[in-house]
Amino acid sequence: MQIKILWADDEIDLLKPHILFLESKGYEVVSVNNGASAVELSDEQDFDIIFLDENMPGISGLEALTRIKKTKQHVPVVMITKSEEEYIMEEAIGSDIADYLIKPVNPNQILLSIKKNLDSSKLVSQKTNSNYQQEFRELGMQLNSRLDLDEWSELYKSLVYWELKLADIEDNGMQEVLNMQKKEANTQFCKFIESNYLDWLNGVEEGPQMVHDLFKNKINPKLDEGGVFVLVIDNLRFDQWKVLSPIFKKYYSIKEEELVYSILPTATQYARNSFFAGLMPTEIAKKHPEFWKGEEDEGGKNMHEAELLEANLKRLGRNVKWSYNKITNLNAGKKLVDNFNQLLENDLNAIVYNFVDMLSHARTEMEVIRELADDEQAYRSLTLSWFEHSALHDIVKKCAESGRKLIVTTDHGTVRVTNPVKIVGERSTNSNLRYKTGRNLSYKEKQVFEVKNPEDGFLPRGRISSAFVFTREQDYFVYPNNYNHFVNYYNNTFQHGGISLEEMLIPYVELEPK
Repeated sequence: MQIKILWADDEIDLLKPHILFLESKGYEVVSVNNGASAVELSDEQDFDIIFLDENMPGISGLEALTRIKKTKQHVPVVMITKSEEEYIMEEAIGSDIADYLIKPVNPNQILLSIKKNLDSSKLVSQKTNSNYQQEFRELGMQLNSRLDLDEWSELYKSLVYWELKLADIEDNGMQEVLNMQKKEANTQFCKFIESNYLDWLNGVEEGPQMVHDLFKNKINPKLDEGGVFVLVIDNLRFDQWKVLSPIFKKYYSIKEEELVYSILPTATQYARNSFFAGLMPTEIAKKHPEFWKGEEDEGGKNMHEAELLEANLKRLGRNVKWSYNKITNLNAGKKLVDNFNQLLENDLNAIVYNFVDMLSHARTEMEVIRELADDEQAYRSLTLSWFEHSALHDIVKKCAESGRKLIVTTDHGTVRVTNPVKIVGERSTNSNLRYKTGRNLSYKEKQVFEVKNPEDGFLPRGRISSAFVFTREQDYFVYPNNYNHFVNYYNNTFQHGGISLEEMLIPYVELEPK
């Protein structure tokens, strides 16, 4: 389909060579010599792009721009002017121009502006696909080698980078290739975890930075540098952090951004309690039995994070003024914003924000949320939309305005599950879809990662638990009873508790106000 251009300039006759050049490139050019004609023609005909001279007699370019935008809001308009005065540039940009050119312009400048505004998505798509094809081979070679801890982090960062880049283009051919490569990466990562996880915990091998040591190794030293805010966004995946980070960058400079490891199970009861306590689950149960609830116990499993944090600070020898706030609904978030100045009296402020976790659960239970977050890209988009209009966004701005450092992290991520795995257990078996613990569990050993002795994984052995089993990649547990119903209900939902790149490699980010 031929691209149609409207060009308005009171010296249009002098631009005949430019017009002939564009026509030789296959464009149709309609030319007029005044702003009134430009407005009239734009009302009567459909143009793909409009070039306006800023300084025309009668209706100026800026006035013509305003009138055109009232009826043809989405048509890109390029302003051309002799003047380099800043106020004219600001006026044009504020009126939503697509580009701004200074006379004299040459034909290639005009051609570049057309391509930038009309062909950019196609050109970016082609370049992005080409670049990923080149890196696809390199990533494939890495997956066929024995990756260490740092290499797994870098590989996952690369996969997320390409996932976000390819999601922005219309051609989804390479996205399908990336999904296959990401699946292969998850397969290899799960093998890596199964081979090394217990050795890390038991000191057989040097392990990575893990969630239960973050306070001691990363956050504690920051308390010597002045007031710190620690923001724990529950269930935050690395790809979600990457789409949120441009908003944070408006107020903060990112000083450190790394991936750290969650613990198994990648579930709030275990990972977040461990984060605040600075201890593994068995150590919490032994040192603070009054704060630990097992799978078989009734009631909330994360009701004592503040007490665990207090004990952790004492163990670290920190006599500081601190606060802990958990936000689970809009009103609680607004209340914290209203009382924000009180937080500035503290050396440490820990804030747990539960929205992303609630979003993943709501997506399972509510059909409308399923439709809004049909896949990873939509899930990220929904997270971003929420954050932009949330009380948390206000809190982040206030943190920056106060000059305080901010640390953003999470306890675990989440993965979209697509493959059911059958398991049989007693009625007392826990309900999580990504891990199970209990007596007399029956399953195919090759389909799960087993921790037969819970103490090896620093997991409390409850009254009913004799083993823990974890799903891998995109698997989820389903009981044989009413099998088809539960497969349909839980398939393509976001879950956590098992082993995957998305659940275990989580963001830890240190930010300083600009």
